[in-house]
Amino acid sequence: MTNTRVTSTWTELTRDSAIYLLFTFFAIKVYKFLFYCNRTSEISSFSMATHPEALRRERILNSKLYFDVPLSKVSIIYSSAYDISFMGIEKLHPFDSSKWGRVCKFLVSDGFLEEKAIVVPLEASKIDLLVVHSENYLNSLKSSATVARITEVPPVAFFPNFLVQQKVLYPFRKQVGGTILAAKLATERGWAINIGGGFHHCTAERGGGFCAFADISLCIHFAFLRLRLSRVMIIDLDAHQGNGHETDLGDDNRVYILDMYNPEIYPFDYRARRFIDQNIEVVSGTTTDEYLRKLDEALEVASRNFQPELVIYNAGTDILDGDPLGLLKISPDGITSRDEKVFRFAREKNIPLVMLTSGGYMKSSARVIADSIENLSRQGLIQTQPE
Repeated sequence: MTNTRVTSTWTELTRDSAIYLLFTFFAIKVYKFLFYCNRTSEISSFSMATHPEALRRERILNSKLYFDVPLSKVSIIYSSAYDISFMGIEKLHPFDSSKWGRVCKFLVSDGFLEEKAIVVPLEASKIDLLVVHSENYLNSLKSSATVARITEVPPVAFFPNFLVQQKVLYPFRKQVGGTILAAKLATERGWAINIGGGFHHCTAERGGGFCAFADISLCIHFAFLRLRLSRVMIIDLDAHQGNGHETDLGDDNRVYILDMYNPEIYPFDYRARRFIDQNIEVVSGTTTDEYLRKLDEALEVASRNFQPELVIYNAGTDILDGDPLGLLKISPDGITSRDEKVFRFAREKNIPLVMLTSGGYMKSSARVIADSIENLSRQGLIQTQPE
């Protein structure tokens, strides 16, 4: 009887232990599974957070837009593909869409530049543009109506998109390539001029004001990684506020924005104005002397507040007296003085400078730009003949 009880008790203990061990085994398995799932979720979330930046880095490093420029070329970038000619409808916009080519023709005919010495950039590819722009935005440009809104030329909406891509967006993409390359050339030679670019109204997600791609934002992102820069100053002296780069880069403390513009004209982007480090307003009717005085003061403040490794100078000529959109009263000589002041500002501090021609809505703009570049050459601030 006693043996039977002992055997029964032992059997019960063995059964209970087995159940306990089995329960413990499964509990450990469940715990490990839940821990693994949670850890995987954390890793996945981290990967999702870092993936866009890693992808941007990969795109920049693999881009072909940076290439070595031989010394037989000068630091002036231009392609005949810059000019926009679209069955005459480009004339419906006040912007002179052939001014870029006319600037170069003046420089060549005046003997300041040899055509063979001009640097021809590559076209920015879709992968290059995705460094800043979203897939959704680039896809939106497959709508001719969207491009018509951006260029402010309504008839563009009625043309097949393949024509719009070829006649309108391709020239813009070539100019973007020129702006991006200009930063590399400037750091190597002290300065570079893209006879084009300066699409300062375009953000990562929206174009406007004849600006389809954010070339300034793209240029700076490339410079941060490929040139290993950490401080860039934008000096935007186009008559219009540069709301595009302000929106894209305003939260980046590596970028300092000096914007001197007419607040009474497009784009009225009050949100973007909050991102301007030096906000200098020049109202309609501002004359040359007052404008240059304000510029001197602004450059002095900028030199105290920020020490850049690169200056992006957006040199719009829509500040000219008579420009139908800028509404300022700056003389051609005033623009020459303005450009010289900015170049001297950079030269005295040994800062590489990129100049972009940006806006300008009068036929006389091309001559004024050429005259200013020729003055920079005479002053020894740039070299328009190959070494």
